[in-house]
Amino acid sequence: MKTSRIIAAGVLLSVLAGCGDGGGTSASGSASWHASAVPSASAAGPPVPGVPAAAVDLPADLLARIPRFGPPPPATKVTLPQNGTAGWFQRIPTDQKIAFITMDDGINKNPLALKLFQAAHVPITLFLEVNAVKDNPGFFTPLQAAGATIEDHTISHPDLKGKSYAYQKREICGGADWLTQQYGRRPVLFRPPFGTHDANTLKAVHDCGMKAAFYWKETTDHGVVFFQEGKTVQPGDIILMHFRPRFVDDFLAVLNAVHKAGLTPARLEDYIP
Repeated sequence: MKTSRIIAAGVLLSVLAGCGDGGGTSASGSASWHASAVPSASAAGPPVPGVPAAAVDLPADLLARIPRFGPPPPATKVTLPQNGTAGWFQRIPTDQKIAFITMDDGINKNPLALKLFQAAHVPITLFLEVNAVKDNPGFFTPLQAAGATIEDHTISHPDLKGKSYAYQKREICGGADWLTQQYGRRPVLFRPPFGTHDANTLKAVHDCGMKAAFYWKETTDHGVVFFQEGKTVQPGDIILMHFRPRFVDDFLAVLNAVHKAGLTPARLEDYIP
């Protein structure tokens, strides 16, 4: 999709009116977003060398829009609280030239997702909501095999802030339990729906066996990246996208925004002790 066909105002309204996680408001409610559209095929780098055989039947124009990345540097672990609560991060504090690609929910299951993951060959964190994926949980198993890590995003996507500890623990632990049974690995990270949380949230995350919860610094919709700070991805930024109908454009936009910033996608889990 060429950027000339993207109507910025409509895209912004779509982001603000979406499922909530993609909104343009920071944790303090005061962020100002800037947008950057996905480049056209002619503006991106050449296809990724050594693309797995399973991905070579992607359309040539899509392969041409996937940038190449070197390996990320060795991870430097963050410091976590020692007071019985999980850590909370909008960005990983680091000077390393890395960024983190994360995806929420799992409602729209695009058939090209696996081939795109294989061709991009970068680490990705999936925060999956049970009710969004239980109609076809097997869709995400090959994504896991392609290098994605599956983490927790509750059972039913409620706004957790202000809810009782017991309610929040049921949603958070219940999501982790289901994902463990389905995918053979217990989540260690958590994203609260809509990015909202309180002290009960972080205590429940910790008590459910997870180490940290996350907000974001950039989000993506309709092939456009929205920035909270400046107009480029910064080292350590956590980038949010969703499994939405424009998944292909969104994923390409994120990859190219990271590449344009001179950064490399890294695995979020590697930075958590």
